[in-house]
Amino acid sequence: MEQLKAERVDKWLWNVRVFKTRSLAIDACKKGRVKVNGLEAKPAKEVKVGDSILVRKPPINFSYTVLAFPKNRIGAKLLPEYVVNTTPEDELRKLEAGFLAFQGFRDQGTGRPTKKERRTLDEIRDLAFDDWEYSWDEDSEK
Repeated sequence: MEQLKAERVDKWLWNVRVFKTRSLAIDACKKGRVKVNGLEAKPAKEVKVGDSILVRKPPINFSYTVLAFPKNRIGAKLLPEYVVNTTPEDELRKLEAGFLAFQGFRDQGTGRPTKKERRTLDEIRDLAFDDWEYSWDEDSEK
């Protein structure tokens, strides 16, 4: 079986399940949300083994290292053979805090939050996204 030496970045991102569809991977590349070795990548950019890929999915910047190239989209159990997730722990914590803030730490059936609980939830949400500078209009400009 012939081993590939390079592959398009959009195809690789889709194959290793970073994006659900290849068109989403292409859109992310076109919007400048994908960087290969620190440089913005167009969808057709060739990636090689050992390249580092940064994918910005607000509010988190995911980091990956290329190990190999699958022929087709692979199952989740086979991912460690093709990619190493090098995302720092502090980036992953942003996702957890944001998820918990939007969920509200509330048990089902406890009713609406009190004023004090609401303020606490707002503080947690602000802490989770304090360094997140994202404009919703950013996507429509490009």
